[in-house]
Amino acid sequence: MSIIPNHIWQMSSFIQLRFLVSCRCLSTQRCTTRSFVDSGNDRVTLIATQLSNCTCVPEVNQVYAHVLRTHFLISYPAPFNWNNVIRSYTRLEAPLHALRIHVSMLRAGVLPDCYTLPVVLKALCQSFDIKLGKQVHSVGIKLGLQSNEYCETGFICLYFKAGEFGSSRKVFDENPDPKLGSWNAVIGGLSQAGLARDAIRVFLDMKRSGFVPDGVTMVSVTSACGSIGDFNLALQLHKCVFQAKEAEIVDILMLNSLIDMYGKCGRMDLAYKVFVTMEERNISSWTSMIVGYAMHGHVEEALEFFGRMRAAGVKPNYVTFIGVLSACVHSGTVHEGRRYFDMMKNVYGITPRLQHYGCMVDLLGRAGLLDDARKLVEEMPMKPNSVVWGCLMGACEKYGNVDMAEWVAKHLQELEPWNDGVYVVLSNIYANKGLWKEVERIRSVMKEGRLAKVPAYSLTTNSD
Repeated sequence: MSIIPNHIWQMSSFIQLRFLVSCRCLSTQRCTTRSFVDSGNDRVTLIATQLSNCTCVPEVNQVYAHVLRTHFLISYPAPFNWNNVIRSYTRLEAPLHALRIHVSMLRAGVLPDCYTLPVVLKALCQSFDIKLGKQVHSVGIKLGLQSNEYCETGFICLYFKAGEFGSSRKVFDENPDPKLGSWNAVIGGLSQAGLARDAIRVFLDMKRSGFVPDGVTMVSVTSACGSIGDFNLALQLHKCVFQAKEAEIVDILMLNSLIDMYGKCGRMDLAYKVFVTMEERNISSWTSMIVGYAMHGHVEEALEFFGRMRAAGVKPNYVTFIGVLSACVHSGTVHEGRRYFDMMKNVYGITPRLQHYGCMVDLLGRAGLLDDARKLVEEMPMKPNSVVWGCLMGACEKYGNVDMAEWVAKHLQELEPWNDGVYVVLSNIYANKGLWKEVERIRSVMKEGRLAKVPAYSLTTNSD
């Protein structure tokens, strides 16, 4: 089996030429010109240092172009030197560049080591290239690296990213002595995939195997616990958090995950207790509190925390504003909602996403401002999804607006032709207005299309 696809092999010389050209082009840009010495270890150290100090892809391009011109990787072909280039591109989220360098490394006859594969696998996760990932996995097996802790973790994460849960679990199960990193990869993958109970089950298996969870473990498992809202389990996990001894930054992540967990379990009083005990807070700390309060209808508390966050000089992000706008939906405060929506764009320069537009459509629709809601939908820079249309349909039902309901129903039918909910809601709107001929027509359409009401399924008509 070929290790690397032919089209990537063929591109290698072209890639090198591109890097050389990019170097010349970059000579007029702001990237600082670097000097290089030519003596043994000093040269290796300097190249590694310059690569680690790069803050943008063009800077790495410039260093790599120098490496090519001076034949540095030919004179010093150790995997360490190739790894530094690959790692720099991966760190700056330029996975295609990283993978091309890996191809060049293989063409030069340099075999990857246990430090190469984890970085390459991270690049594969960024690019979602599962086909090439399987070939890299084959290389790892041939080199005997499949059971290396960091390589194995990379393989597990890659397969979870690709949705191949069985392959992830197979990689884990084939290692008779998995390390903590591998356990964390499985727990995190299951949690992020929405398989919360499976993630907690693996966590308990890990504990029974004698492993002490660290901060990474607890962030994943508390997120899983929040997804299922198990308060009793949340209290037990809180104890485990304080047993996990990690660096300061991980401690912040763990405490933030506790706030998020208690918020999803509906215990904002305990979330607040965790918050006030934190010596250092970041944007996630504040946002978790705001979203938690908004989720459970504590509007005043959510908006108060938003004000306190701004006063503390913490810049909100797009998730923060989802929480703020959701709070406005709960309270029905249209003026405040519009003010925060404008603040997000004009003060903080955050481009509204689909969730923000969905909140605003729901807010305007609940207040009976259907024309304003329709205008907002028509002006959205992206296509509305079924939730946005459903919110507007719910407002049409509430206020009996037949014309707009028919307009919304047309779009919903195009988006989800299999969804019978739109016909049911439209039929109810006709019935409430006494339009029985239209009711009969809708029922005939459903019968002809053999659309029956799906048990326990209905059209989403608000964003709660």
